[in-house]
Amino acid sequence: MNRAALVLAAALLAGFVVPALAQTLRSPSRKLTLRFQLSPSGEPTYALSFGPKTVVRPSRLGLVLQNQPGLAQGFSVAHIDSSQHDDTWQPVWGEVKSIRNHYRELAVTLQQPAPQGRRLVVRFRLYDDGLGFRYEVPEQPGLTYFTVQDEQTEFNLPANHHAFWIPGDYDSNEYTYSTTRLSEVNTTPIEAIQQKAAPNRIQTPLMLKSDDGLYVNLHEAALVNYPALMLNVDTRSFGLTSQLVPDATGTGAKAYLQAPEHTPWRTIVVSDRAPEVLASKLILNLNEPSTIQNPSWIKPQKFVGVWWEMHVNKGSWNYADVSNIKLATTDWSQLTPNGRHAANTQNVKRYIDFAAKHGLQSVLVEGWNVGWEDWAGNWKEEVFDFVTPYPDFNVDELHRYAASKGVQLMMHHETSSSVTNYERRQDEALRFMKQHGYQAVKTGYVGRIIPRGEHHDGQWMVNHFVRTAQKMAQQQIMVDMHESVRPTGLHRTYPNWLASEAARGNEFNAWSSGNPPEHETILPFTRLMGGPMDYTPGIFQIKLERWNPTANKGRQVHTTLAKQLALYVTMYSPLQMAADLPEAYEQHLDAFQFIKDVPVDWDDTRVLLAEPGDYITIARQAKSKDEWYLGSITDENARQQQVKLDFLRPGQRYEATIYADGKGAHWEQNPMTYQIRKQKVDSKTVLKLQLAPGGGTAVSIKPVGQ
Repeated sequence: MNRAALVLAAALLAGFVVPALAQTLRSPSRKLTLRFQLSPSGEPTYALSFGPKTVVRPSRLGLVLQNQPGLAQGFSVAHIDSSQHDDTWQPVWGEVKSIRNHYRELAVTLQQPAPQGRRLVVRFRLYDDGLGFRYEVPEQPGLTYFTVQDEQTEFNLPANHHAFWIPGDYDSNEYTYSTTRLSEVNTTPIEAIQQKAAPNRIQTPLMLKSDDGLYVNLHEAALVNYPALMLNVDTRSFGLTSQLVPDATGTGAKAYLQAPEHTPWRTIVVSDRAPEVLASKLILNLNEPSTIQNPSWIKPQKFVGVWWEMHVNKGSWNYADVSNIKLATTDWSQLTPNGRHAANTQNVKRYIDFAAKHGLQSVLVEGWNVGWEDWAGNWKEEVFDFVTPYPDFNVDELHRYAASKGVQLMMHHETSSSVTNYERRQDEALRFMKQHGYQAVKTGYVGRIIPRGEHHDGQWMVNHFVRTAQKMAQQQIMVDMHESVRPTGLHRTYPNWLASEAARGNEFNAWSSGNPPEHETILPFTRLMGGPMDYTPGIFQIKLERWNPTANKGRQVHTTLAKQLALYVTMYSPLQMAADLPEAYEQHLDAFQFIKDVPVDWDDTRVLLAEPGDYITIARQAKSKDEWYLGSITDENARQQQVKLDFLRPGQRYEATIYADGKGAHWEQNPMTYQIRKQKVDSKTVLKLQLAPGGGTAVSIKPVGQ
């Protein structure tokens, strides 16, 4: 033991407050080094390095409180605990069968001087693939109830890294990504359009790449009872400072807390190889274990739905073309239907038949319940009651019909962001679901939150999303949340929370400028770091004018058809939609076979090739099977990929079915040409993949002779 350690140990044994001694913690394999120290003014600071390379320069820590002195300076070290943890756990579903949770921990108890003598614990967990840290406020006199105005958390970066970022909008994640140097981050033009003057505020997960070959991802884990984390960028010093989403009072308050309490974990995933960032399970490991003792009712699944036809202007959510509908008093039987309402009994039966024929588990139906005539733009307190179907939607008949076909119906609850209305009606809505055989629900929160004007990513809504997952779990219902706060690994704790949207999904190709070809090569490094996304892949009719030549003139999906197949592997989710219309699939049943075959739950995942913004190639092993599925995608550039199949079982022969871009394929000029070929492969095979601009390849690999 060195002299500094002896002094520290003696002081702790004597019960004395310890001066600002530096503490060093190394990860289990010594890849990463954390250094904690107090500044001369008693401010806690940390620094992180990867071998000899600096990841984060010395950066401040602390909490800024409202209407009382903060927990950010004037500290001495009162106590230090260190420990090591190593175990393995099995997720209910996921990308791998088991996950190792191996870290070294440092918990530093800080104390301010008398008379208050307030305490703050900063807890660090250092893994070989990154760092997690959080603040803990113990129960103590004079600090029972407190309001966090902000954090003093900093991530001071050593250089002008490349950044993959979206603006720090408190209510939406639905942006395309900008790829710039940190010095070039400027969100003012986009934010000004929304009348939110917030220059240089961006969201997490934030993906960074240094010129010396490091890949760094900043995010958070276990976001509960706290607002989401944004980052303010200093474009000159390359420092990032935390910015918490405020509440609706306009006082600057961010989080209302009662001790003992802790913040979410702030996470830094780092590697010198991009594939290792995608393979990291650090965020999941920092979440609490599952609260569901018997999760046998949770079923990862594929589904089709009455959904895309509305986005491509072939049908409508609303039943009648009238406005100012009054939910409680309107006699719906007296209204004249518009003839375009998609959620009618016969049309839903068509989707049920398609799902049953092709082995898909569920059918989502949007627009089934009254209120869609008056939901968008009016932001009323009561628009939907979640239990009253339109006259042409026979809920009892469809329940019987779906059951006879072995298919489940998936409920849809669009709240129109009237969240208090939804919370009042949730119990009745869940009883209605159970009565009619629904086992999963897709929720939606389009628009500004009413009546109080809370933000989607603020503490109030974060608590709503968690409560909803808990309430659904009590009723054994799976949930897919759209327009929610971006995930932070809570699907470990609530595995019935199968997926979220919380990003710019495939639907934007139907009614906007669309998603650029690089979009899907960035999302796994950003949004998907926190959890699965309901991206809705599988669009086969790339040119959308077919469905409505007038409304969809010039619109298309910005990928090739083969890339849409590959997304089922590269964009992980236990809830995957075959998002196109049945008639689009019926014209390409040979390609649709891959969607039928590809699983949604896995025993193993290998990230073979990856570079954010450029390309991703991933192979996954099906749950409890010796079958592998591979997806490879590219940005707007054509690429050749050499893919080793050394993950296959040695000595076993397999048949690979390769769904590839056809001759002359191009995401814009020629997106729907593809080719399918088969070849025998084994663990020594190297597949040569040719990806068209904006294209991809999907491969199913099944054993021969079994």
